[in-house]
Amino acid sequence: MKYPKRVLIVDDDTRFRLLLKTMAESLGYEVEDARDGFEALAKVRLGCDLVLLDVVMPGIDGFEVVRQLRADEETADLPVLMVTGHGGKDDRIRAIRVGAHDFISKPVDFTELSVRMSFLLKMKEAQDEIKKTRSELEDMLEKRTATLRKALADMVQAQRLAHDAHLETIHRLAVAAEYKDKETGAHVKRMSRYAALIARGCGLPPSEVETVFHACAMHDVGKLGIPDKNLLKPGKLDSDEWRIMQQHTVIGGRILGSSSSELLRAGEKVALSHHERWDGEGYPNGLGGEEIPLWGRICSVADVYDALTSQRPYKEAFPRDHALEILREGRGTQFDPQVLDVFFERLDEVQEIQKRYQTEETLAS
Repeated sequence: MKYPKRVLIVDDDTRFRLLLKTMAESLGYEVEDARDGFEALAKVRLGCDLVLLDVVMPGIDGFEVVRQLRADEETADLPVLMVTGHGGKDDRIRAIRVGAHDFISKPVDFTELSVRMSFLLKMKEAQDEIKKTRSELEDMLEKRTATLRKALADMVQAQRLAHDAHLETIHRLAVAAEYKDKETGAHVKRMSRYAALIARGCGLPPSEVETVFHACAMHDVGKLGIPDKNLLKPGKLDSDEWRIMQQHTVIGGRILGSSSSELLRAGEKVALSHHERWDGEGYPNGLGGEEIPLWGRICSVADVYDALTSQRPYKEAFPRDHALEILREGRGTQFDPQVLDVFFERLDEVQEIQKRYQTEETLAS
């Protein structure tokens, strides 16, 4: 349903104001009138589609009324048809400059008034339609953006959950191997944190430090394929048993290999290289020096230190100073000298990790 257009007529001359009102109403418009600029600026808040505005009025003139209308966001686009008793060029230019849309001179011709009002009201109608469409588009865009934001948030959350589940699976796989070796899983927690500590000290970027942390946790996954009689033997292994034990590196590589997961591929690399030695006398491939992947060299130091300071089926835990002395003796033979130096530079942090997770292990047992 279309409502009549509303016109505000502003003129200090009562008779002329009544004349304009009669003309506007005869054209089918609803009319509100005001006798000066103050009343006009108040009544415009009632809502109107067009203002017929006299120029010369007491208090504030028509030009000032237009300026104030244009300064207000709600009335900035409201059509104004200025009615003046002066047809001078200067007044017309001034009217346009302050923001009037059109002007008409007294005495007012009915036909001219009808045409000018009709034009301005159609312009206002078109503006309102544009505003309405823009508002609907903005509302639709806001709703779509909100929907998209929620979809993106859900996707990110799903990715986080998948990533966390992936890490949880890796952790449980590592712990499973440790349980087979009668460990509680604290070994994995300690040595993987030692490895991350060394990786940071070697200047690796944070993303690679995190990779080292998770990859080193999987270093002994291959023990799942080693018979318990070898793994849990309390005494020294004979040559055949030792060859079988050495296969845990290869088995670990096979378990973790050919994966689409970057972390599992990193775990494969660590599993295969953490028992290689700097002097080339390690296993399974007899790599030496920088032929050994850096992650494997880091893992070697972290793993041996924790093994030395932990109780195993075949030995008691060594005192910390004794374990450190064994590591020093292996500098340049078993261990990469620079990696080992980084470990020794961070012994305070190593001790904090060791103390924390040995406490957890004691409580768990």
